[in-house]
Amino acid sequence: MTTIFPPVAKIIPHTLEKHNDIRIDNYYWLNDRENPEVIDYLNKENDYYNEMTSHTKDFQKSLFEEMKSRIKEDDQSVPYLYNGYYYITRFEIGQDYPIYSRKKGSLEAPEEIMFNCNEMAKGNAYFQLGGVSVSPDNQFATFAVDTKGRRIYTIRVKNLLTGEILPDTIENTSGGSVWANDNKTIFYTNQDKKTLRSDKIFKHNLGTDSKDDALVFHEKDDTFSVYIYKEKSKKYLVIGSSSTLTSEYRTLNANTPNEAFEVFQPRVRGLEYSISHFEDHFYILTNKDEATNFKLMKTPENATSKENWTDVIPHREEVLLEDIEIFKEYLVVEERANGLTQLRIMPWSGKGEYYLPFESETYSAFTTTNVDFDTDILRYGYQSLTTPSSVIDFNMKGKTKEIKKEQQVLGGNFDKNNYTEKRIWATAQDGTKVPISIVHRKDITQNGKNPLLQYAYGSYGYSMDCTFSTTRLSLLDRGFIFAIAHIRGGEDLGRPWYENGKLLKKKNTFTDFIDCSRFLITEEYTSPEHLYAEGGSAGGLLMGAVVNAAPELYHGVIAQVPFVDVITTMLDDSIPLTTGEYDEWGNPNEKEYYDYMLSYSPYDNIKKQNYPNMLITTGLHDSQVQYWEPAKWIAKLRTLKTDTNLLYLNTNMDAGHGGASGRFEALKEIAKEFSFLLDLEGILK
Repeated sequence: MTTIFPPVAKIIPHTLEKHNDIRIDNYYWLNDRENPEVIDYLNKENDYYNEMTSHTKDFQKSLFEEMKSRIKEDDQSVPYLYNGYYYITRFEIGQDYPIYSRKKGSLEAPEEIMFNCNEMAKGNAYFQLGGVSVSPDNQFATFAVDTKGRRIYTIRVKNLLTGEILPDTIENTSGGSVWANDNKTIFYTNQDKKTLRSDKIFKHNLGTDSKDDALVFHEKDDTFSVYIYKEKSKKYLVIGSSSTLTSEYRTLNANTPNEAFEVFQPRVRGLEYSISHFEDHFYILTNKDEATNFKLMKTPENATSKENWTDVIPHREEVLLEDIEIFKEYLVVEERANGLTQLRIMPWSGKGEYYLPFESETYSAFTTTNVDFDTDILRYGYQSLTTPSSVIDFNMKGKTKEIKKEQQVLGGNFDKNNYTEKRIWATAQDGTKVPISIVHRKDITQNGKNPLLQYAYGSYGYSMDCTFSTTRLSLLDRGFIFAIAHIRGGEDLGRPWYENGKLLKKKNTFTDFIDCSRFLITEEYTSPEHLYAEGGSAGGLLMGAVVNAAPELYHGVIAQVPFVDVITTMLDDSIPLTTGEYDEWGNPNEKEYYDYMLSYSPYDNIKKQNYPNMLITTGLHDSQVQYWEPAKWIAKLRTLKTDTNLLYLNTNMDAGHGGASGRFEALKEIAKEFSFLLDLEGILK
């Protein structure tokens, strides 16, 4: 039998010095995607992965077909009415990409195909359509295309009445654009070519050369990024400037696009706010006056600075105020209490407010497309770990609901009653109770022998809500338990939950995950021989920290596009995202943050010890986490780990942070990950 040896990256020591601390990075040279030797190394890693997993190729194909068979291929979204047209996104059988269409006035009207992404994607290994925005007179639509996966979009304009693509071409944008009410002025966001930070808002006149576009706003603070949108009332265009901890808005009447934007409330470090216009007021979601979990305030539209703001919903210690949706007769509030989302219906009359009832403890509910003020219908989405996602129209006056669409699970084998979902609580090492959401088949015996996949993210205040997954059924039906650890660093239990998992408290994120693992083992849901961990991006950082600190707890780990070289990346302000991240991780140019980051940075803390079986994935064109972080990580792991466990790096040479762009290509990537886990369990059918 031929022994297959992993590739060995050559060692070229590179000295990095900061705060009189010297680090030697032997693989710094991998930070150059133009270097043929770098591409050669990545290809060799892919070849090694393919050779070592060749015995699972047929299984991967059957997993892919199994997952694909559950998907309704000729699926479509629930239509919504906007400005006289019903808008629909649909898929056709065998096609990878969506078709965007509309119908005038009635769902019985002829379909007008706006964009067929299957046609547009031809000849591209990667394709993403973004930023579709229809002019107020319904004649034109801006749209944006990315064919690399680096989230750098080119904006074009289509005449929806004739099908003609206009000559207007705007490059190097974030994808989004918005129309003024004159049907000829377009505002869009430009990106810095090197850092990819959204830093400028430009104004384009239809039919002109983009080189002549006027700069409307330049965000010079490199910790902020900018964006532009139009209010639901259609009266105002709004430029938003935001960093992790601070926000600022500028408004302009959409009827007068050549006037100057006016600052709503000047930025004050630590003051976060967002605005919604209704009638003659703005409603403001804000943390003003130490409202850690946010409160709702309002102010007249002609007096917008913070001294004019008055309370509508005061701050509550136990309830996080996440978002609002305004209607003519109702205010709908999205809240989070005890880790669960709630929808609160508040009539403007002040009489008879109520909450929508939800039964489960492992669900997510959220408002969706609500484009009109003058309606009693609230459209919201609902799903749980065992319940396919639904789009529901709820009559806020009559308190009746109509399920407009429930996700179909094809194949004939799915019955939600075959599965159990629940929430349990682990105790972290500092005594904090951490929720874990679990789903598994009802016929599972809690005997410590079950394979269990533990997932988490734990950064940026991003709450890890419970969602249904048709692909996950391929694990559950083969005996896996799936667990989401709602660790600190997310906002699952309110804003303090986030504050206690960032900056100089970041390690709580990692220890929470490990403590959840230990709890699952102690309670005999699984054992170290059958416990697996998975996380992506900042969740990949989590994976890197966890395998350094407690490798003995896990049989296998999947780290997707992992952010593992924390210090070097955060010291390089030319890399996309870096400067905007200082409020999340800290600025390593300051010694206190440098020392703390260095104490957990996965790449810097690899040591001679046994590591679990590991599959690491990345994309060559990733703009969020550069490919060289996982490439360097695996090269260093190979030289220091003391075990013979599997260690794979699989690089998608055509994609970026989100992986493959087509819906079926994405399934193939999931099949790779699932086959890695199932192979480790000895399950190959």
